[in-house]
Amino acid sequence: MTAEPFARQLAALESRGRLRRLIPRSGRDFASNDYLGLSGDPIIAGAVADAIGRGVPVGSGGSRLLRGNAPEHEGLEAKAADFFRTQAALFVANGYVGNLALFATLPQRGDLIVADELIHASAHDGIRMSKAAAVFARHNDVQSFADLIAAFRAEGGKGRIWIAAETLYSMDGDIASLTDLARLAAKHHGMLILDEAHGTGVFGPGGRGLSAGLDGLHNVITLHTCGKAMGVEGALICGQRIHIDYLINRARAFIFSTAPSPLMAVAVSAALDRIEEAGDLRDRLTTLRQDAAESICGPLGLPAPRSQIVPVILGEDSRTMAVAADLQEAGFDVRGIRPPTVPPGTSRLRISLTLNVSRADIAALGRELQRIVK
Repeated sequence: MTAEPFARQLAALESRGRLRRLIPRSGRDFASNDYLGLSGDPIIAGAVADAIGRGVPVGSGGSRLLRGNAPEHEGLEAKAADFFRTQAALFVANGYVGNLALFATLPQRGDLIVADELIHASAHDGIRMSKAAAVFARHNDVQSFADLIAAFRAEGGKGRIWIAAETLYSMDGDIASLTDLARLAAKHHGMLILDEAHGTGVFGPGGRGLSAGLDGLHNVITLHTCGKAMGVEGALICGQRIHIDYLINRARAFIFSTAPSPLMAVAVSAALDRIEEAGDLRDRLTTLRQDAAESICGPLGLPAPRSQIVPVILGEDSRTMAVAADLQEAGFDVRGIRPPTVPPGTSRLRISLTLNVSRADIAALGRELQRIVK
């Protein structure tokens, strides 16, 4: 096969300021999702070192349904179910696999998935694989969800309703109306799937996420990714035992994947302990958010951030990437985000607040942003 079609498409991306490149880590961390700075945590590292000393293997050796099901996996799942106050949990390789498994497997033919239009790309991919019909509601607009459900019923749709949202949106930093979504799901005897990727560890009692207030509801399924505030890797699908058992039997993304390393199950277990006791870290992150409101958002005329994710929308792809490059040159690792990750015309700097930076770093970034952007 000739390489010409690929070269032509890559050239077109570059001309529009949308060509992706791998950039080495450098500068102060305003790009990662390591919100609590736990990726290098010595307590988590010590738990893994102890496990190696006990002979826990590095590799799993196969899928969970073959010989890859280690005691560490099962121990983690029991612990996670208790931690997130749900009947059962399933450990998978990452949040992408989790969303793929959930949406491609649980909604059935004749059902309707109503998802927020800005939900993660992995959820979109899972929805495309689903046998259920799917529609997308306006972002963070509960009435839009309700209208789409009403239209489905008016057209004779009789299947189950599946409402899907992120608790904290990864590119806008805003928070879903979880109580209203839960009420809407209950009204229609439907299910609510909540992606807690950016909420776990940072929000909720003991870092259990923004959905912690919905504990015990039989119609709520949560996905807690472990590679962000928890500082490790993998994802935990939490819900009723019947849903977890169904995923084990029907989710191709789970059945045909090599199991995560037993050592990573150990690391995630230790990370659960760390975030449960990390009130001081969450308080420090809140202080950084207040600093960002004063040093970054205020001078640029932006609203104060509601979370650790601060979007600075510049609009044009090429301008966004040029500003990001200038900031990187000045020693600040800030990345530009372009379509299709965000809607056309909303290219932005995604400033991520983590405990890997100081209050002085945020003030310095604010000064540099004002200089470059203005």
